[in-house]
Amino acid sequence: MSQSHSPFGAWIRPMTARNTGEAHRSATMLELFFDLCFVTAVAQASAAFEHELAEGHIGHGVLGYAMVFFAIWWAWMNFTWFASAYDTDDVPYRLLTLVQIVGALVVAAGAAEALQHEDFTVITWGYVIMRLAMVTQWLRAARSDPERRRSCLRYAVGVLIVQVGWVARLALPEDWGLATFAVLVLAEIAVPVWAENAAMTTWHPHHIAERYGLFTLIVLGETMTAATAAVRTALDEETALGDIATLVVGGVLTVFALWWLYFSQNAPRKLTGLRSAILWGYGHYAVFASAAAVGAGLAVNVAHTTGHGHLSDRAAAATFTVPVAIFITLVWLLHHRADELRSRNDLIHPVAVLAVLAMTFIPVPVLATGLLAAALVAATLVVAARAGGGTDLSEAVK
Repeated sequence: MSQSHSPFGAWIRPMTARNTGEAHRSATMLELFFDLCFVTAVAQASAAFEHELAEGHIGHGVLGYAMVFFAIWWAWMNFTWFASAYDTDDVPYRLLTLVQIVGALVVAAGAAEALQHEDFTVITWGYVIMRLAMVTQWLRAARSDPERRRSCLRYAVGVLIVQVGWVARLALPEDWGLATFAVLVLAEIAVPVWAENAAMTTWHPHHIAERYGLFTLIVLGETMTAATAAVRTALDEETALGDIATLVVGGVLTVFALWWLYFSQNAPRKLTGLRSAILWGYGHYAVFASAAAVGAGLAVNVAHTTGHGHLSDRAAAATFTVPVAIFITLVWLLHHRADELRSRNDLIHPVAVLAVLAMTFIPVPVLATGLLAAALVAATLVVAARAGGGTDLSEAVK
């Protein structure tokens, strides 16, 4: 069933399943607004991560960043897949989406405290607000979609139980924090697998691919914003532009190359069933997190060049090269299957990843990484031209 959307919304519509083959399905203005609000939390997490790295707290910073980013990513992802199947754009739907946005802003407010001081109180409540709004959405869907009622109820019950766990975790001894976090994360990611096995919801492959692509764009844009702020700070402190020119050029080349590599893939063709959707959807945790971390790493290198921070040259370089390598690796893996790796062209990405990591040990790692990333883009274009006459990059570079 196709939904007609009024710019003012409707008072209420039955939350029936949308058609997976619906033509011209694209992101709504509400979804775009949702993404822009969520990127506020991404920015706060990235800024706190940058602070921890600059202070030399690499292990603590990476662990805290991974935990905080999970809350952001998981809440965003669950809304995205639900909206693909049940977006009614009526008043209750819009209001519940607004509640999730408020929760995201609470998460943003608590990101620094959680990452730097391991105080997850604020971020937990923000996360629970977002997730309880989703419980209500799933109950609405269960009422209106009898064919998938069992699946919707599994979502609602599963999400609700795990939220009780997150709140209870706040009262547990601090020593239990990491172990209970891991258990609850496993419970969260198990809920969709359990629920979808009852009856698969009607998410739209092209809509999902577009939504993930849009969020990747926004995160990469935030990366550029963070890097620009770092450069501006350096210039305000009377750092000569020539001293950071290689960082600026290398950073811009890298981010542009990451954008190119991501959008040269034909994502909808991977979303053909539950297993592929789970792998593709879950794998984007590392894609989004590494994309945001690139900006933090670039800012750390700018600060390091101007004499700030407590990292060695190699450690500072690794804050940039490692997330770039992770991004390239995950984008490549998410769009390939083992049985597709048949020729030497399939080694281009793995070799490029190893080369990027090796740039950690040379004098100008950011510029070298940018040049390598640009060379990887060029190599994929050559492969595409040879395979398909240069007419369809997304099909030739699978």
